[in-house]
Amino acid sequence: MTTSNRTPRPALLTVPGLHGSEGAHWQSWLEHQYADTSRVEQADWDAPHLDIWANAVLAQLATIRRPVVLAAHSFGCLATAHALAQNRTDAEVVGVLFVAPASPEKFRFAGHFEPTRLAVPSILVGSETDPWMPLDHARDLAARLSSAFVNLGDAGHINTAAGFGPWPRAKYLIDTLAQYAYPAESFAGEVSLHEHAYG
Repeated sequence: MTTSNRTPRPALLTVPGLHGSEGAHWQSWLEHQYADTSRVEQADWDAPHLDIWANAVLAQLATIRRPVVLAAHSFGCLATAHALAQNRTDAEVVGVLFVAPASPEKFRFAGHFEPTRLAVPSILVGSETDPWMPLDHARDLAARLSSAFVNLGDAGHINTAAGFGPWPRAKYLIDTLAQYAYPAESFAGEVSLHEHAYG
């Protein structure tokens, strides 16, 4: 009898932003699309603090015993990037989806954020009408993180208020990152990072 050496399908970890993500939010919908998911919880969703929130990301990553893809939104993007830049986790992070990151300038009171090149594949999705970060700033942040950049057009803050509840494109991008990490694996419905334009 032979033992399979297949790598387990990556788990999903969501990282909400300020005030958390309600049940109608795309992050909540996304969590229901995968068998192995978890969410970073903050002690106070109304008090953003870069180090505290980043430590919560690292603490949750420490509980995951398989490859993981993160899906972050708004201030959660800053916390996630800050956490990964510290190189203090043994978790096998294989990809990161940043959606509508909040502008660090709007959260100076929450701690100093210095974007640095990530060691894992990542995709950053920005919006032309996001009140929390202008598109050119989102594009610059993507370059500094070494993330692929997606312009979603007129999409507001890419949250529930902007009409982003069920959001199949988010699943497509998560699946893309998983497939990019393990191209030999047969994840149903997944494609390579460079297939299709998703602007």
